[in-house]
Amino acid sequence: MVATKVRGLVAALNSTGYFKYKSPDAVVDFLVVGGGLAVAQRLSERFPRKSTYLVERHPHAGEETSSRNSEVVHAGLYYPPESLKTQLCLRGRHLMYERCDKYNIPYRKTGKLVVAHEHQRAYIESLFAKARQLPWPKHSPPHGAEDQVLPVSLISGAQARELEPDLSPDIAAALWSPETGIVDSHSVMESLEKDISESEGGELVFSTRVVRVDPYKSEETSRFDSEKGWVVQTVTENAEQGDSLLARTLINASGLSANLIPNSLLPEVSRIPMFFARGSYAAYSGPGISRINRLIYPCPETGPNKHAFQSLGTHLTLDLQGKVRFGPDLEWISPPSQADASEYDFNEENADFWRKHLKPSDSRLEEMHRAVTEYLPGVSFEGFRPDYVGIRPKLVLSGFQDFTVRKDYADGSGRGLMISLMGIESPGLTSSLAIAEHVVDDIIKPHHIQ
Repeated sequence: MVATKVRGLVAALNSTGYFKYKSPDAVVDFLVVGGGLAVAQRLSERFPRKSTYLVERHPHAGEETSSRNSEVVHAGLYYPPESLKTQLCLRGRHLMYERCDKYNIPYRKTGKLVVAHEHQRAYIESLFAKARQLPWPKHSPPHGAEDQVLPVSLISGAQARELEPDLSPDIAAALWSPETGIVDSHSVMESLEKDISESEGGELVFSTRVVRVDPYKSEETSRFDSEKGWVVQTVTENAEQGDSLLARTLINASGLSANLIPNSLLPEVSRIPMFFARGSYAAYSGPGISRINRLIYPCPETGPNKHAFQSLGTHLTLDLQGKVRFGPDLEWISPPSQADASEYDFNEENADFWRKHLKPSDSRLEEMHRAVTEYLPGVSFEGFRPDYVGIRPKLVLSGFQDFTVRKDYADGSGRGLMISLMGIESPGLTSSLAIAEHVVDDIIKPHHIQ
């Protein structure tokens, strides 16, 4: 039923042809489009003598998804063992804590309880069994044969209430994950920006949007005649005219807009739809949480309306000041019905329709309160208040969809690589440094060993 009601966005960059092709004025080794700070930082570190530009349309990085999430450092519990989501989350957790220690970034290993009613016991038992057998991801540091990449414990409801006495007496069992934590995501982003800015070849360009991308074709009058790559046209806010760069390697990390660039290169019938899941967060102050010290997650919905891979349920998180919030819930939003692939150009009015859904409201509070009282019965509805809203980029409406790392080339010779990172939602923040490691060390670096 959901699939017939929710429409995906099949927009393409510059689909109206408003921006005409413009020959490149300069060449850059690596061009990162969007908020791929971790990728840009790793590129500037791994290739210090090459140029790395990050082009971000907002005045600051992380204004879309990175600053509108739970700021949870996930352990890596939920997804298929061999998936990128699991492997990059496991590796990313290690890299995140390592970076936090190195740069004095605020974080706290709160630990997490995944709580289950009797009918959900089998679910957390399966999570426990899977966690015990998870292989160490690629690039992991040396470890002993008995070391577990994801330490977890299966405990009874009574043991869970010893840890968190406010839990419902109906909670029959819980999975304890001591490696889960919370982090100051803004400090993480600031540390990455600092690394890029202080590197030899890194440069951050804000308030600048990409408006057209084309495979570069040799031009007799161009000094870049022997180059392969992508012509990327940009427009900077308040500038009289745009710029055109030849990117030898292009990394599309534009989050909620990540399908627009590949869609501009694909036939209309092959365009990639993007779906949008709105998640509301509620701040809470009141009874029923007086002794909470850990993150508490319910089991994902496993009944007729299950969306276990779409949402992890309305959970309790803490910030670094100890304040409690609940969320996110899941609400699908659609682009305007009159817009279709031929009409939907890249602009804030159309492709950014989701911006109109960012305002928090009290319309979701009653449903959120009902969900939370399933495991914390003492919370009061009066203690809930709207906090903020985040939007998650989805490539499917149901079932599991892994992080997608798409590769395109400017020509048939395997030169002129473009990597598009799509569907990077939870656990995207936790995985971000591992995503960068995967993109740079496993994909890009082999292309540059020449």
